[in-house]
Amino acid sequence: MHKKKINNSLTKNFIQGLRPLSNTLPFQIKKVLKKNGFNLSSIVDNWTKIIGNDFSNKCYPINIKTQGNSKEVTLILNVIHGKEIDIEYNKKNIIDKINSYFGYSFIKNIQIKVISTKFTNLSKKSNIRKIKKNFDDNLKKVEDINLKNKLEKLISAYNEKK
Repeated sequence: MHKKKINNSLTKNFIQGLRPLSNTLPFQIKKVLKKNGFNLSSIVDNWTKIIGNDFSNKCYPINIKTQGNSKEVTLILNVIHGKEIDIEYNKKNIIDKINSYFGYSFIKNIQIKVISTKFTNLSKKSNIRKIKKNFDDNLKKVEDINLKNKLEKLISAYNEKK
């Protein structure tokens, strides 16, 4: 163990040149972690699992706000126009579900932002199916037989590679 002087007044002990993990993280990541960025990402990733399909089809989280140094954390939700009353009445239930997911009282309040368009929560498989269908429809429109045969060979070779 050796002592290292960081500032004139601050001395820290280090073991064989090892540093605390917090010193190795970039400044931007430290800033996000201090603002509960990890909690936001876990809420976004598990949104439908936390609150269920009924509410997740009506709203989704976009940000977390803290009030200064206090423990007051506000979750900001985008809500589809026309569904804001349902979410407003069920704020307490949503807060309870999120807090039970984390195991402690994390969210204190929910703020609602109304959006006018519906958002789509399509899976990758359904997107791939749509792309294949569009591609097949466009392939049928090709009039040149040689080009059509070559494109079909390209598709079959690509599918075999996968």
